[in-house]
Amino acid sequence: MFVRPLADRLRPESFDDIAGQPHLFSANGSLRRMLDGGHITNMIFYGPPGTGKTTAANIIAKQADMTMYKLNATTASLSDVKDVISQTGTVIGAGGILLYLDEIQYFNKKQQQSLLEYIEDGRITLITSTTENPFFYVYPAIISRSAVFEFKPVEPEECLSVLKRALAVLNEENKTEITCDDETLIYIARLCGGDVRRSIGLLEHVYYAADSRIDNELTDRFVPDAMRGTGAFQRDGDGHFDLLSALQKSIRGSDPDAAVFYLAKLLGAGELLSVCRRLQVIASEDIGLAYPLAAVITRACCESAKELGLPEARIPLTNAAITLATAPKSAQGIFAYDKAEADIAAGLGKNVPDHLRDAHYAGAAKLGRGVEYKYPHDFPDDWCEQQYLPDDVKDRRYYEYGNNKTEQAAKAYWKKIREGK
Repeated sequence: MFVRPLADRLRPESFDDIAGQPHLFSANGSLRRMLDGGHITNMIFYGPPGTGKTTAANIIAKQADMTMYKLNATTASLSDVKDVISQTGTVIGAGGILLYLDEIQYFNKKQQQSLLEYIEDGRITLITSTTENPFFYVYPAIISRSAVFEFKPVEPEECLSVLKRALAVLNEENKTEITCDDETLIYIARLCGGDVRRSIGLLEHVYYAADSRIDNELTDRFVPDAMRGTGAFQRDGDGHFDLLSALQKSIRGSDPDAAVFYLAKLLGAGELLSVCRRLQVIASEDIGLAYPLAAVITRACCESAKELGLPEARIPLTNAAITLATAPKSAQGIFAYDKAEADIAAGLGKNVPDHLRDAHYAGAAKLGRGVEYKYPHDFPDDWCEQQYLPDDVKDRRYYEYGNNKTEQAAKAYWKKIREGK
């Protein structure tokens, strides 16, 4: 016998019953105001799983009295879309067709382009959802014809009323009187990281893990061990890049506490290789010339971490993160590169000065190649005045010494050399 999942049976039928998303569904929420104004347009919903995207599409279709068809891009094809389109103009589609396409990121560019014809002439209203950032994964022409709404993870406290209702349904269906205090319900919601559907599922597991003949109250001891400490991080989607970004910005901002926090979240999700890559980038991009050994230290810590594997890898990586966060900072290296790159993109500096060109072939001297080159090691202090940049950018200064001990020492050294002191 088929039984609908508990989360589906509890699915809200009005915006007032949706957990979380006040920026969208409260009385002053942007999406609700738009719909209350009678404006139904193509929409893109994006955000983590279990945050109300499908529920919102159902409510919109019901309020607009439109026929709703659901497709999932992981399994649907263009023929499935055309089958939906064929309903336009029929009795079934008299009130309008709303196509809800879940996980649109799994449609390739050609498949997404094919939707344009149908949404441009108004034959369908498209609501599509994705757990990925649509500006990376959705065809720009679809974005330009749609209103984009972000669904955010639901706070644990906002899940409380939903979980209480779920427990009441379980008690009613099973003729039990099991209770659960708010603290435990919030703990369950917190483990699921803002995913309401997952929270309901975990509560259901906890409910059936208890023996109703003995246990009259659910506590966190019934929570499966596998769920503890999993936190809110989903390895796919924006969460991955958001945490890596937060890690780098915390280190750049010289906050070792925040750096260790985001490192722990990433490693807790098994993100070893991406953390190693990002720490090595940080060492050269943000610490750079202020403490050149940071790159060497970080490289050693990352190689050690990869050999050790998790959980021991957390030890050298924590050392690396704290070293980088507390080190002096300089981005002058990458700033210099960016300025040089901009000149190259503008078409400058195409001709290498003749005295720097390759002279290791017969006839080079007749062409003037390398003839006037001065070999710095033939001069005192291994330096001599000489033009190295092409003529049209010879006065450019791409690198500026950073305001830190290492770079200022180098600046003082070269000032002394150039002044002949």
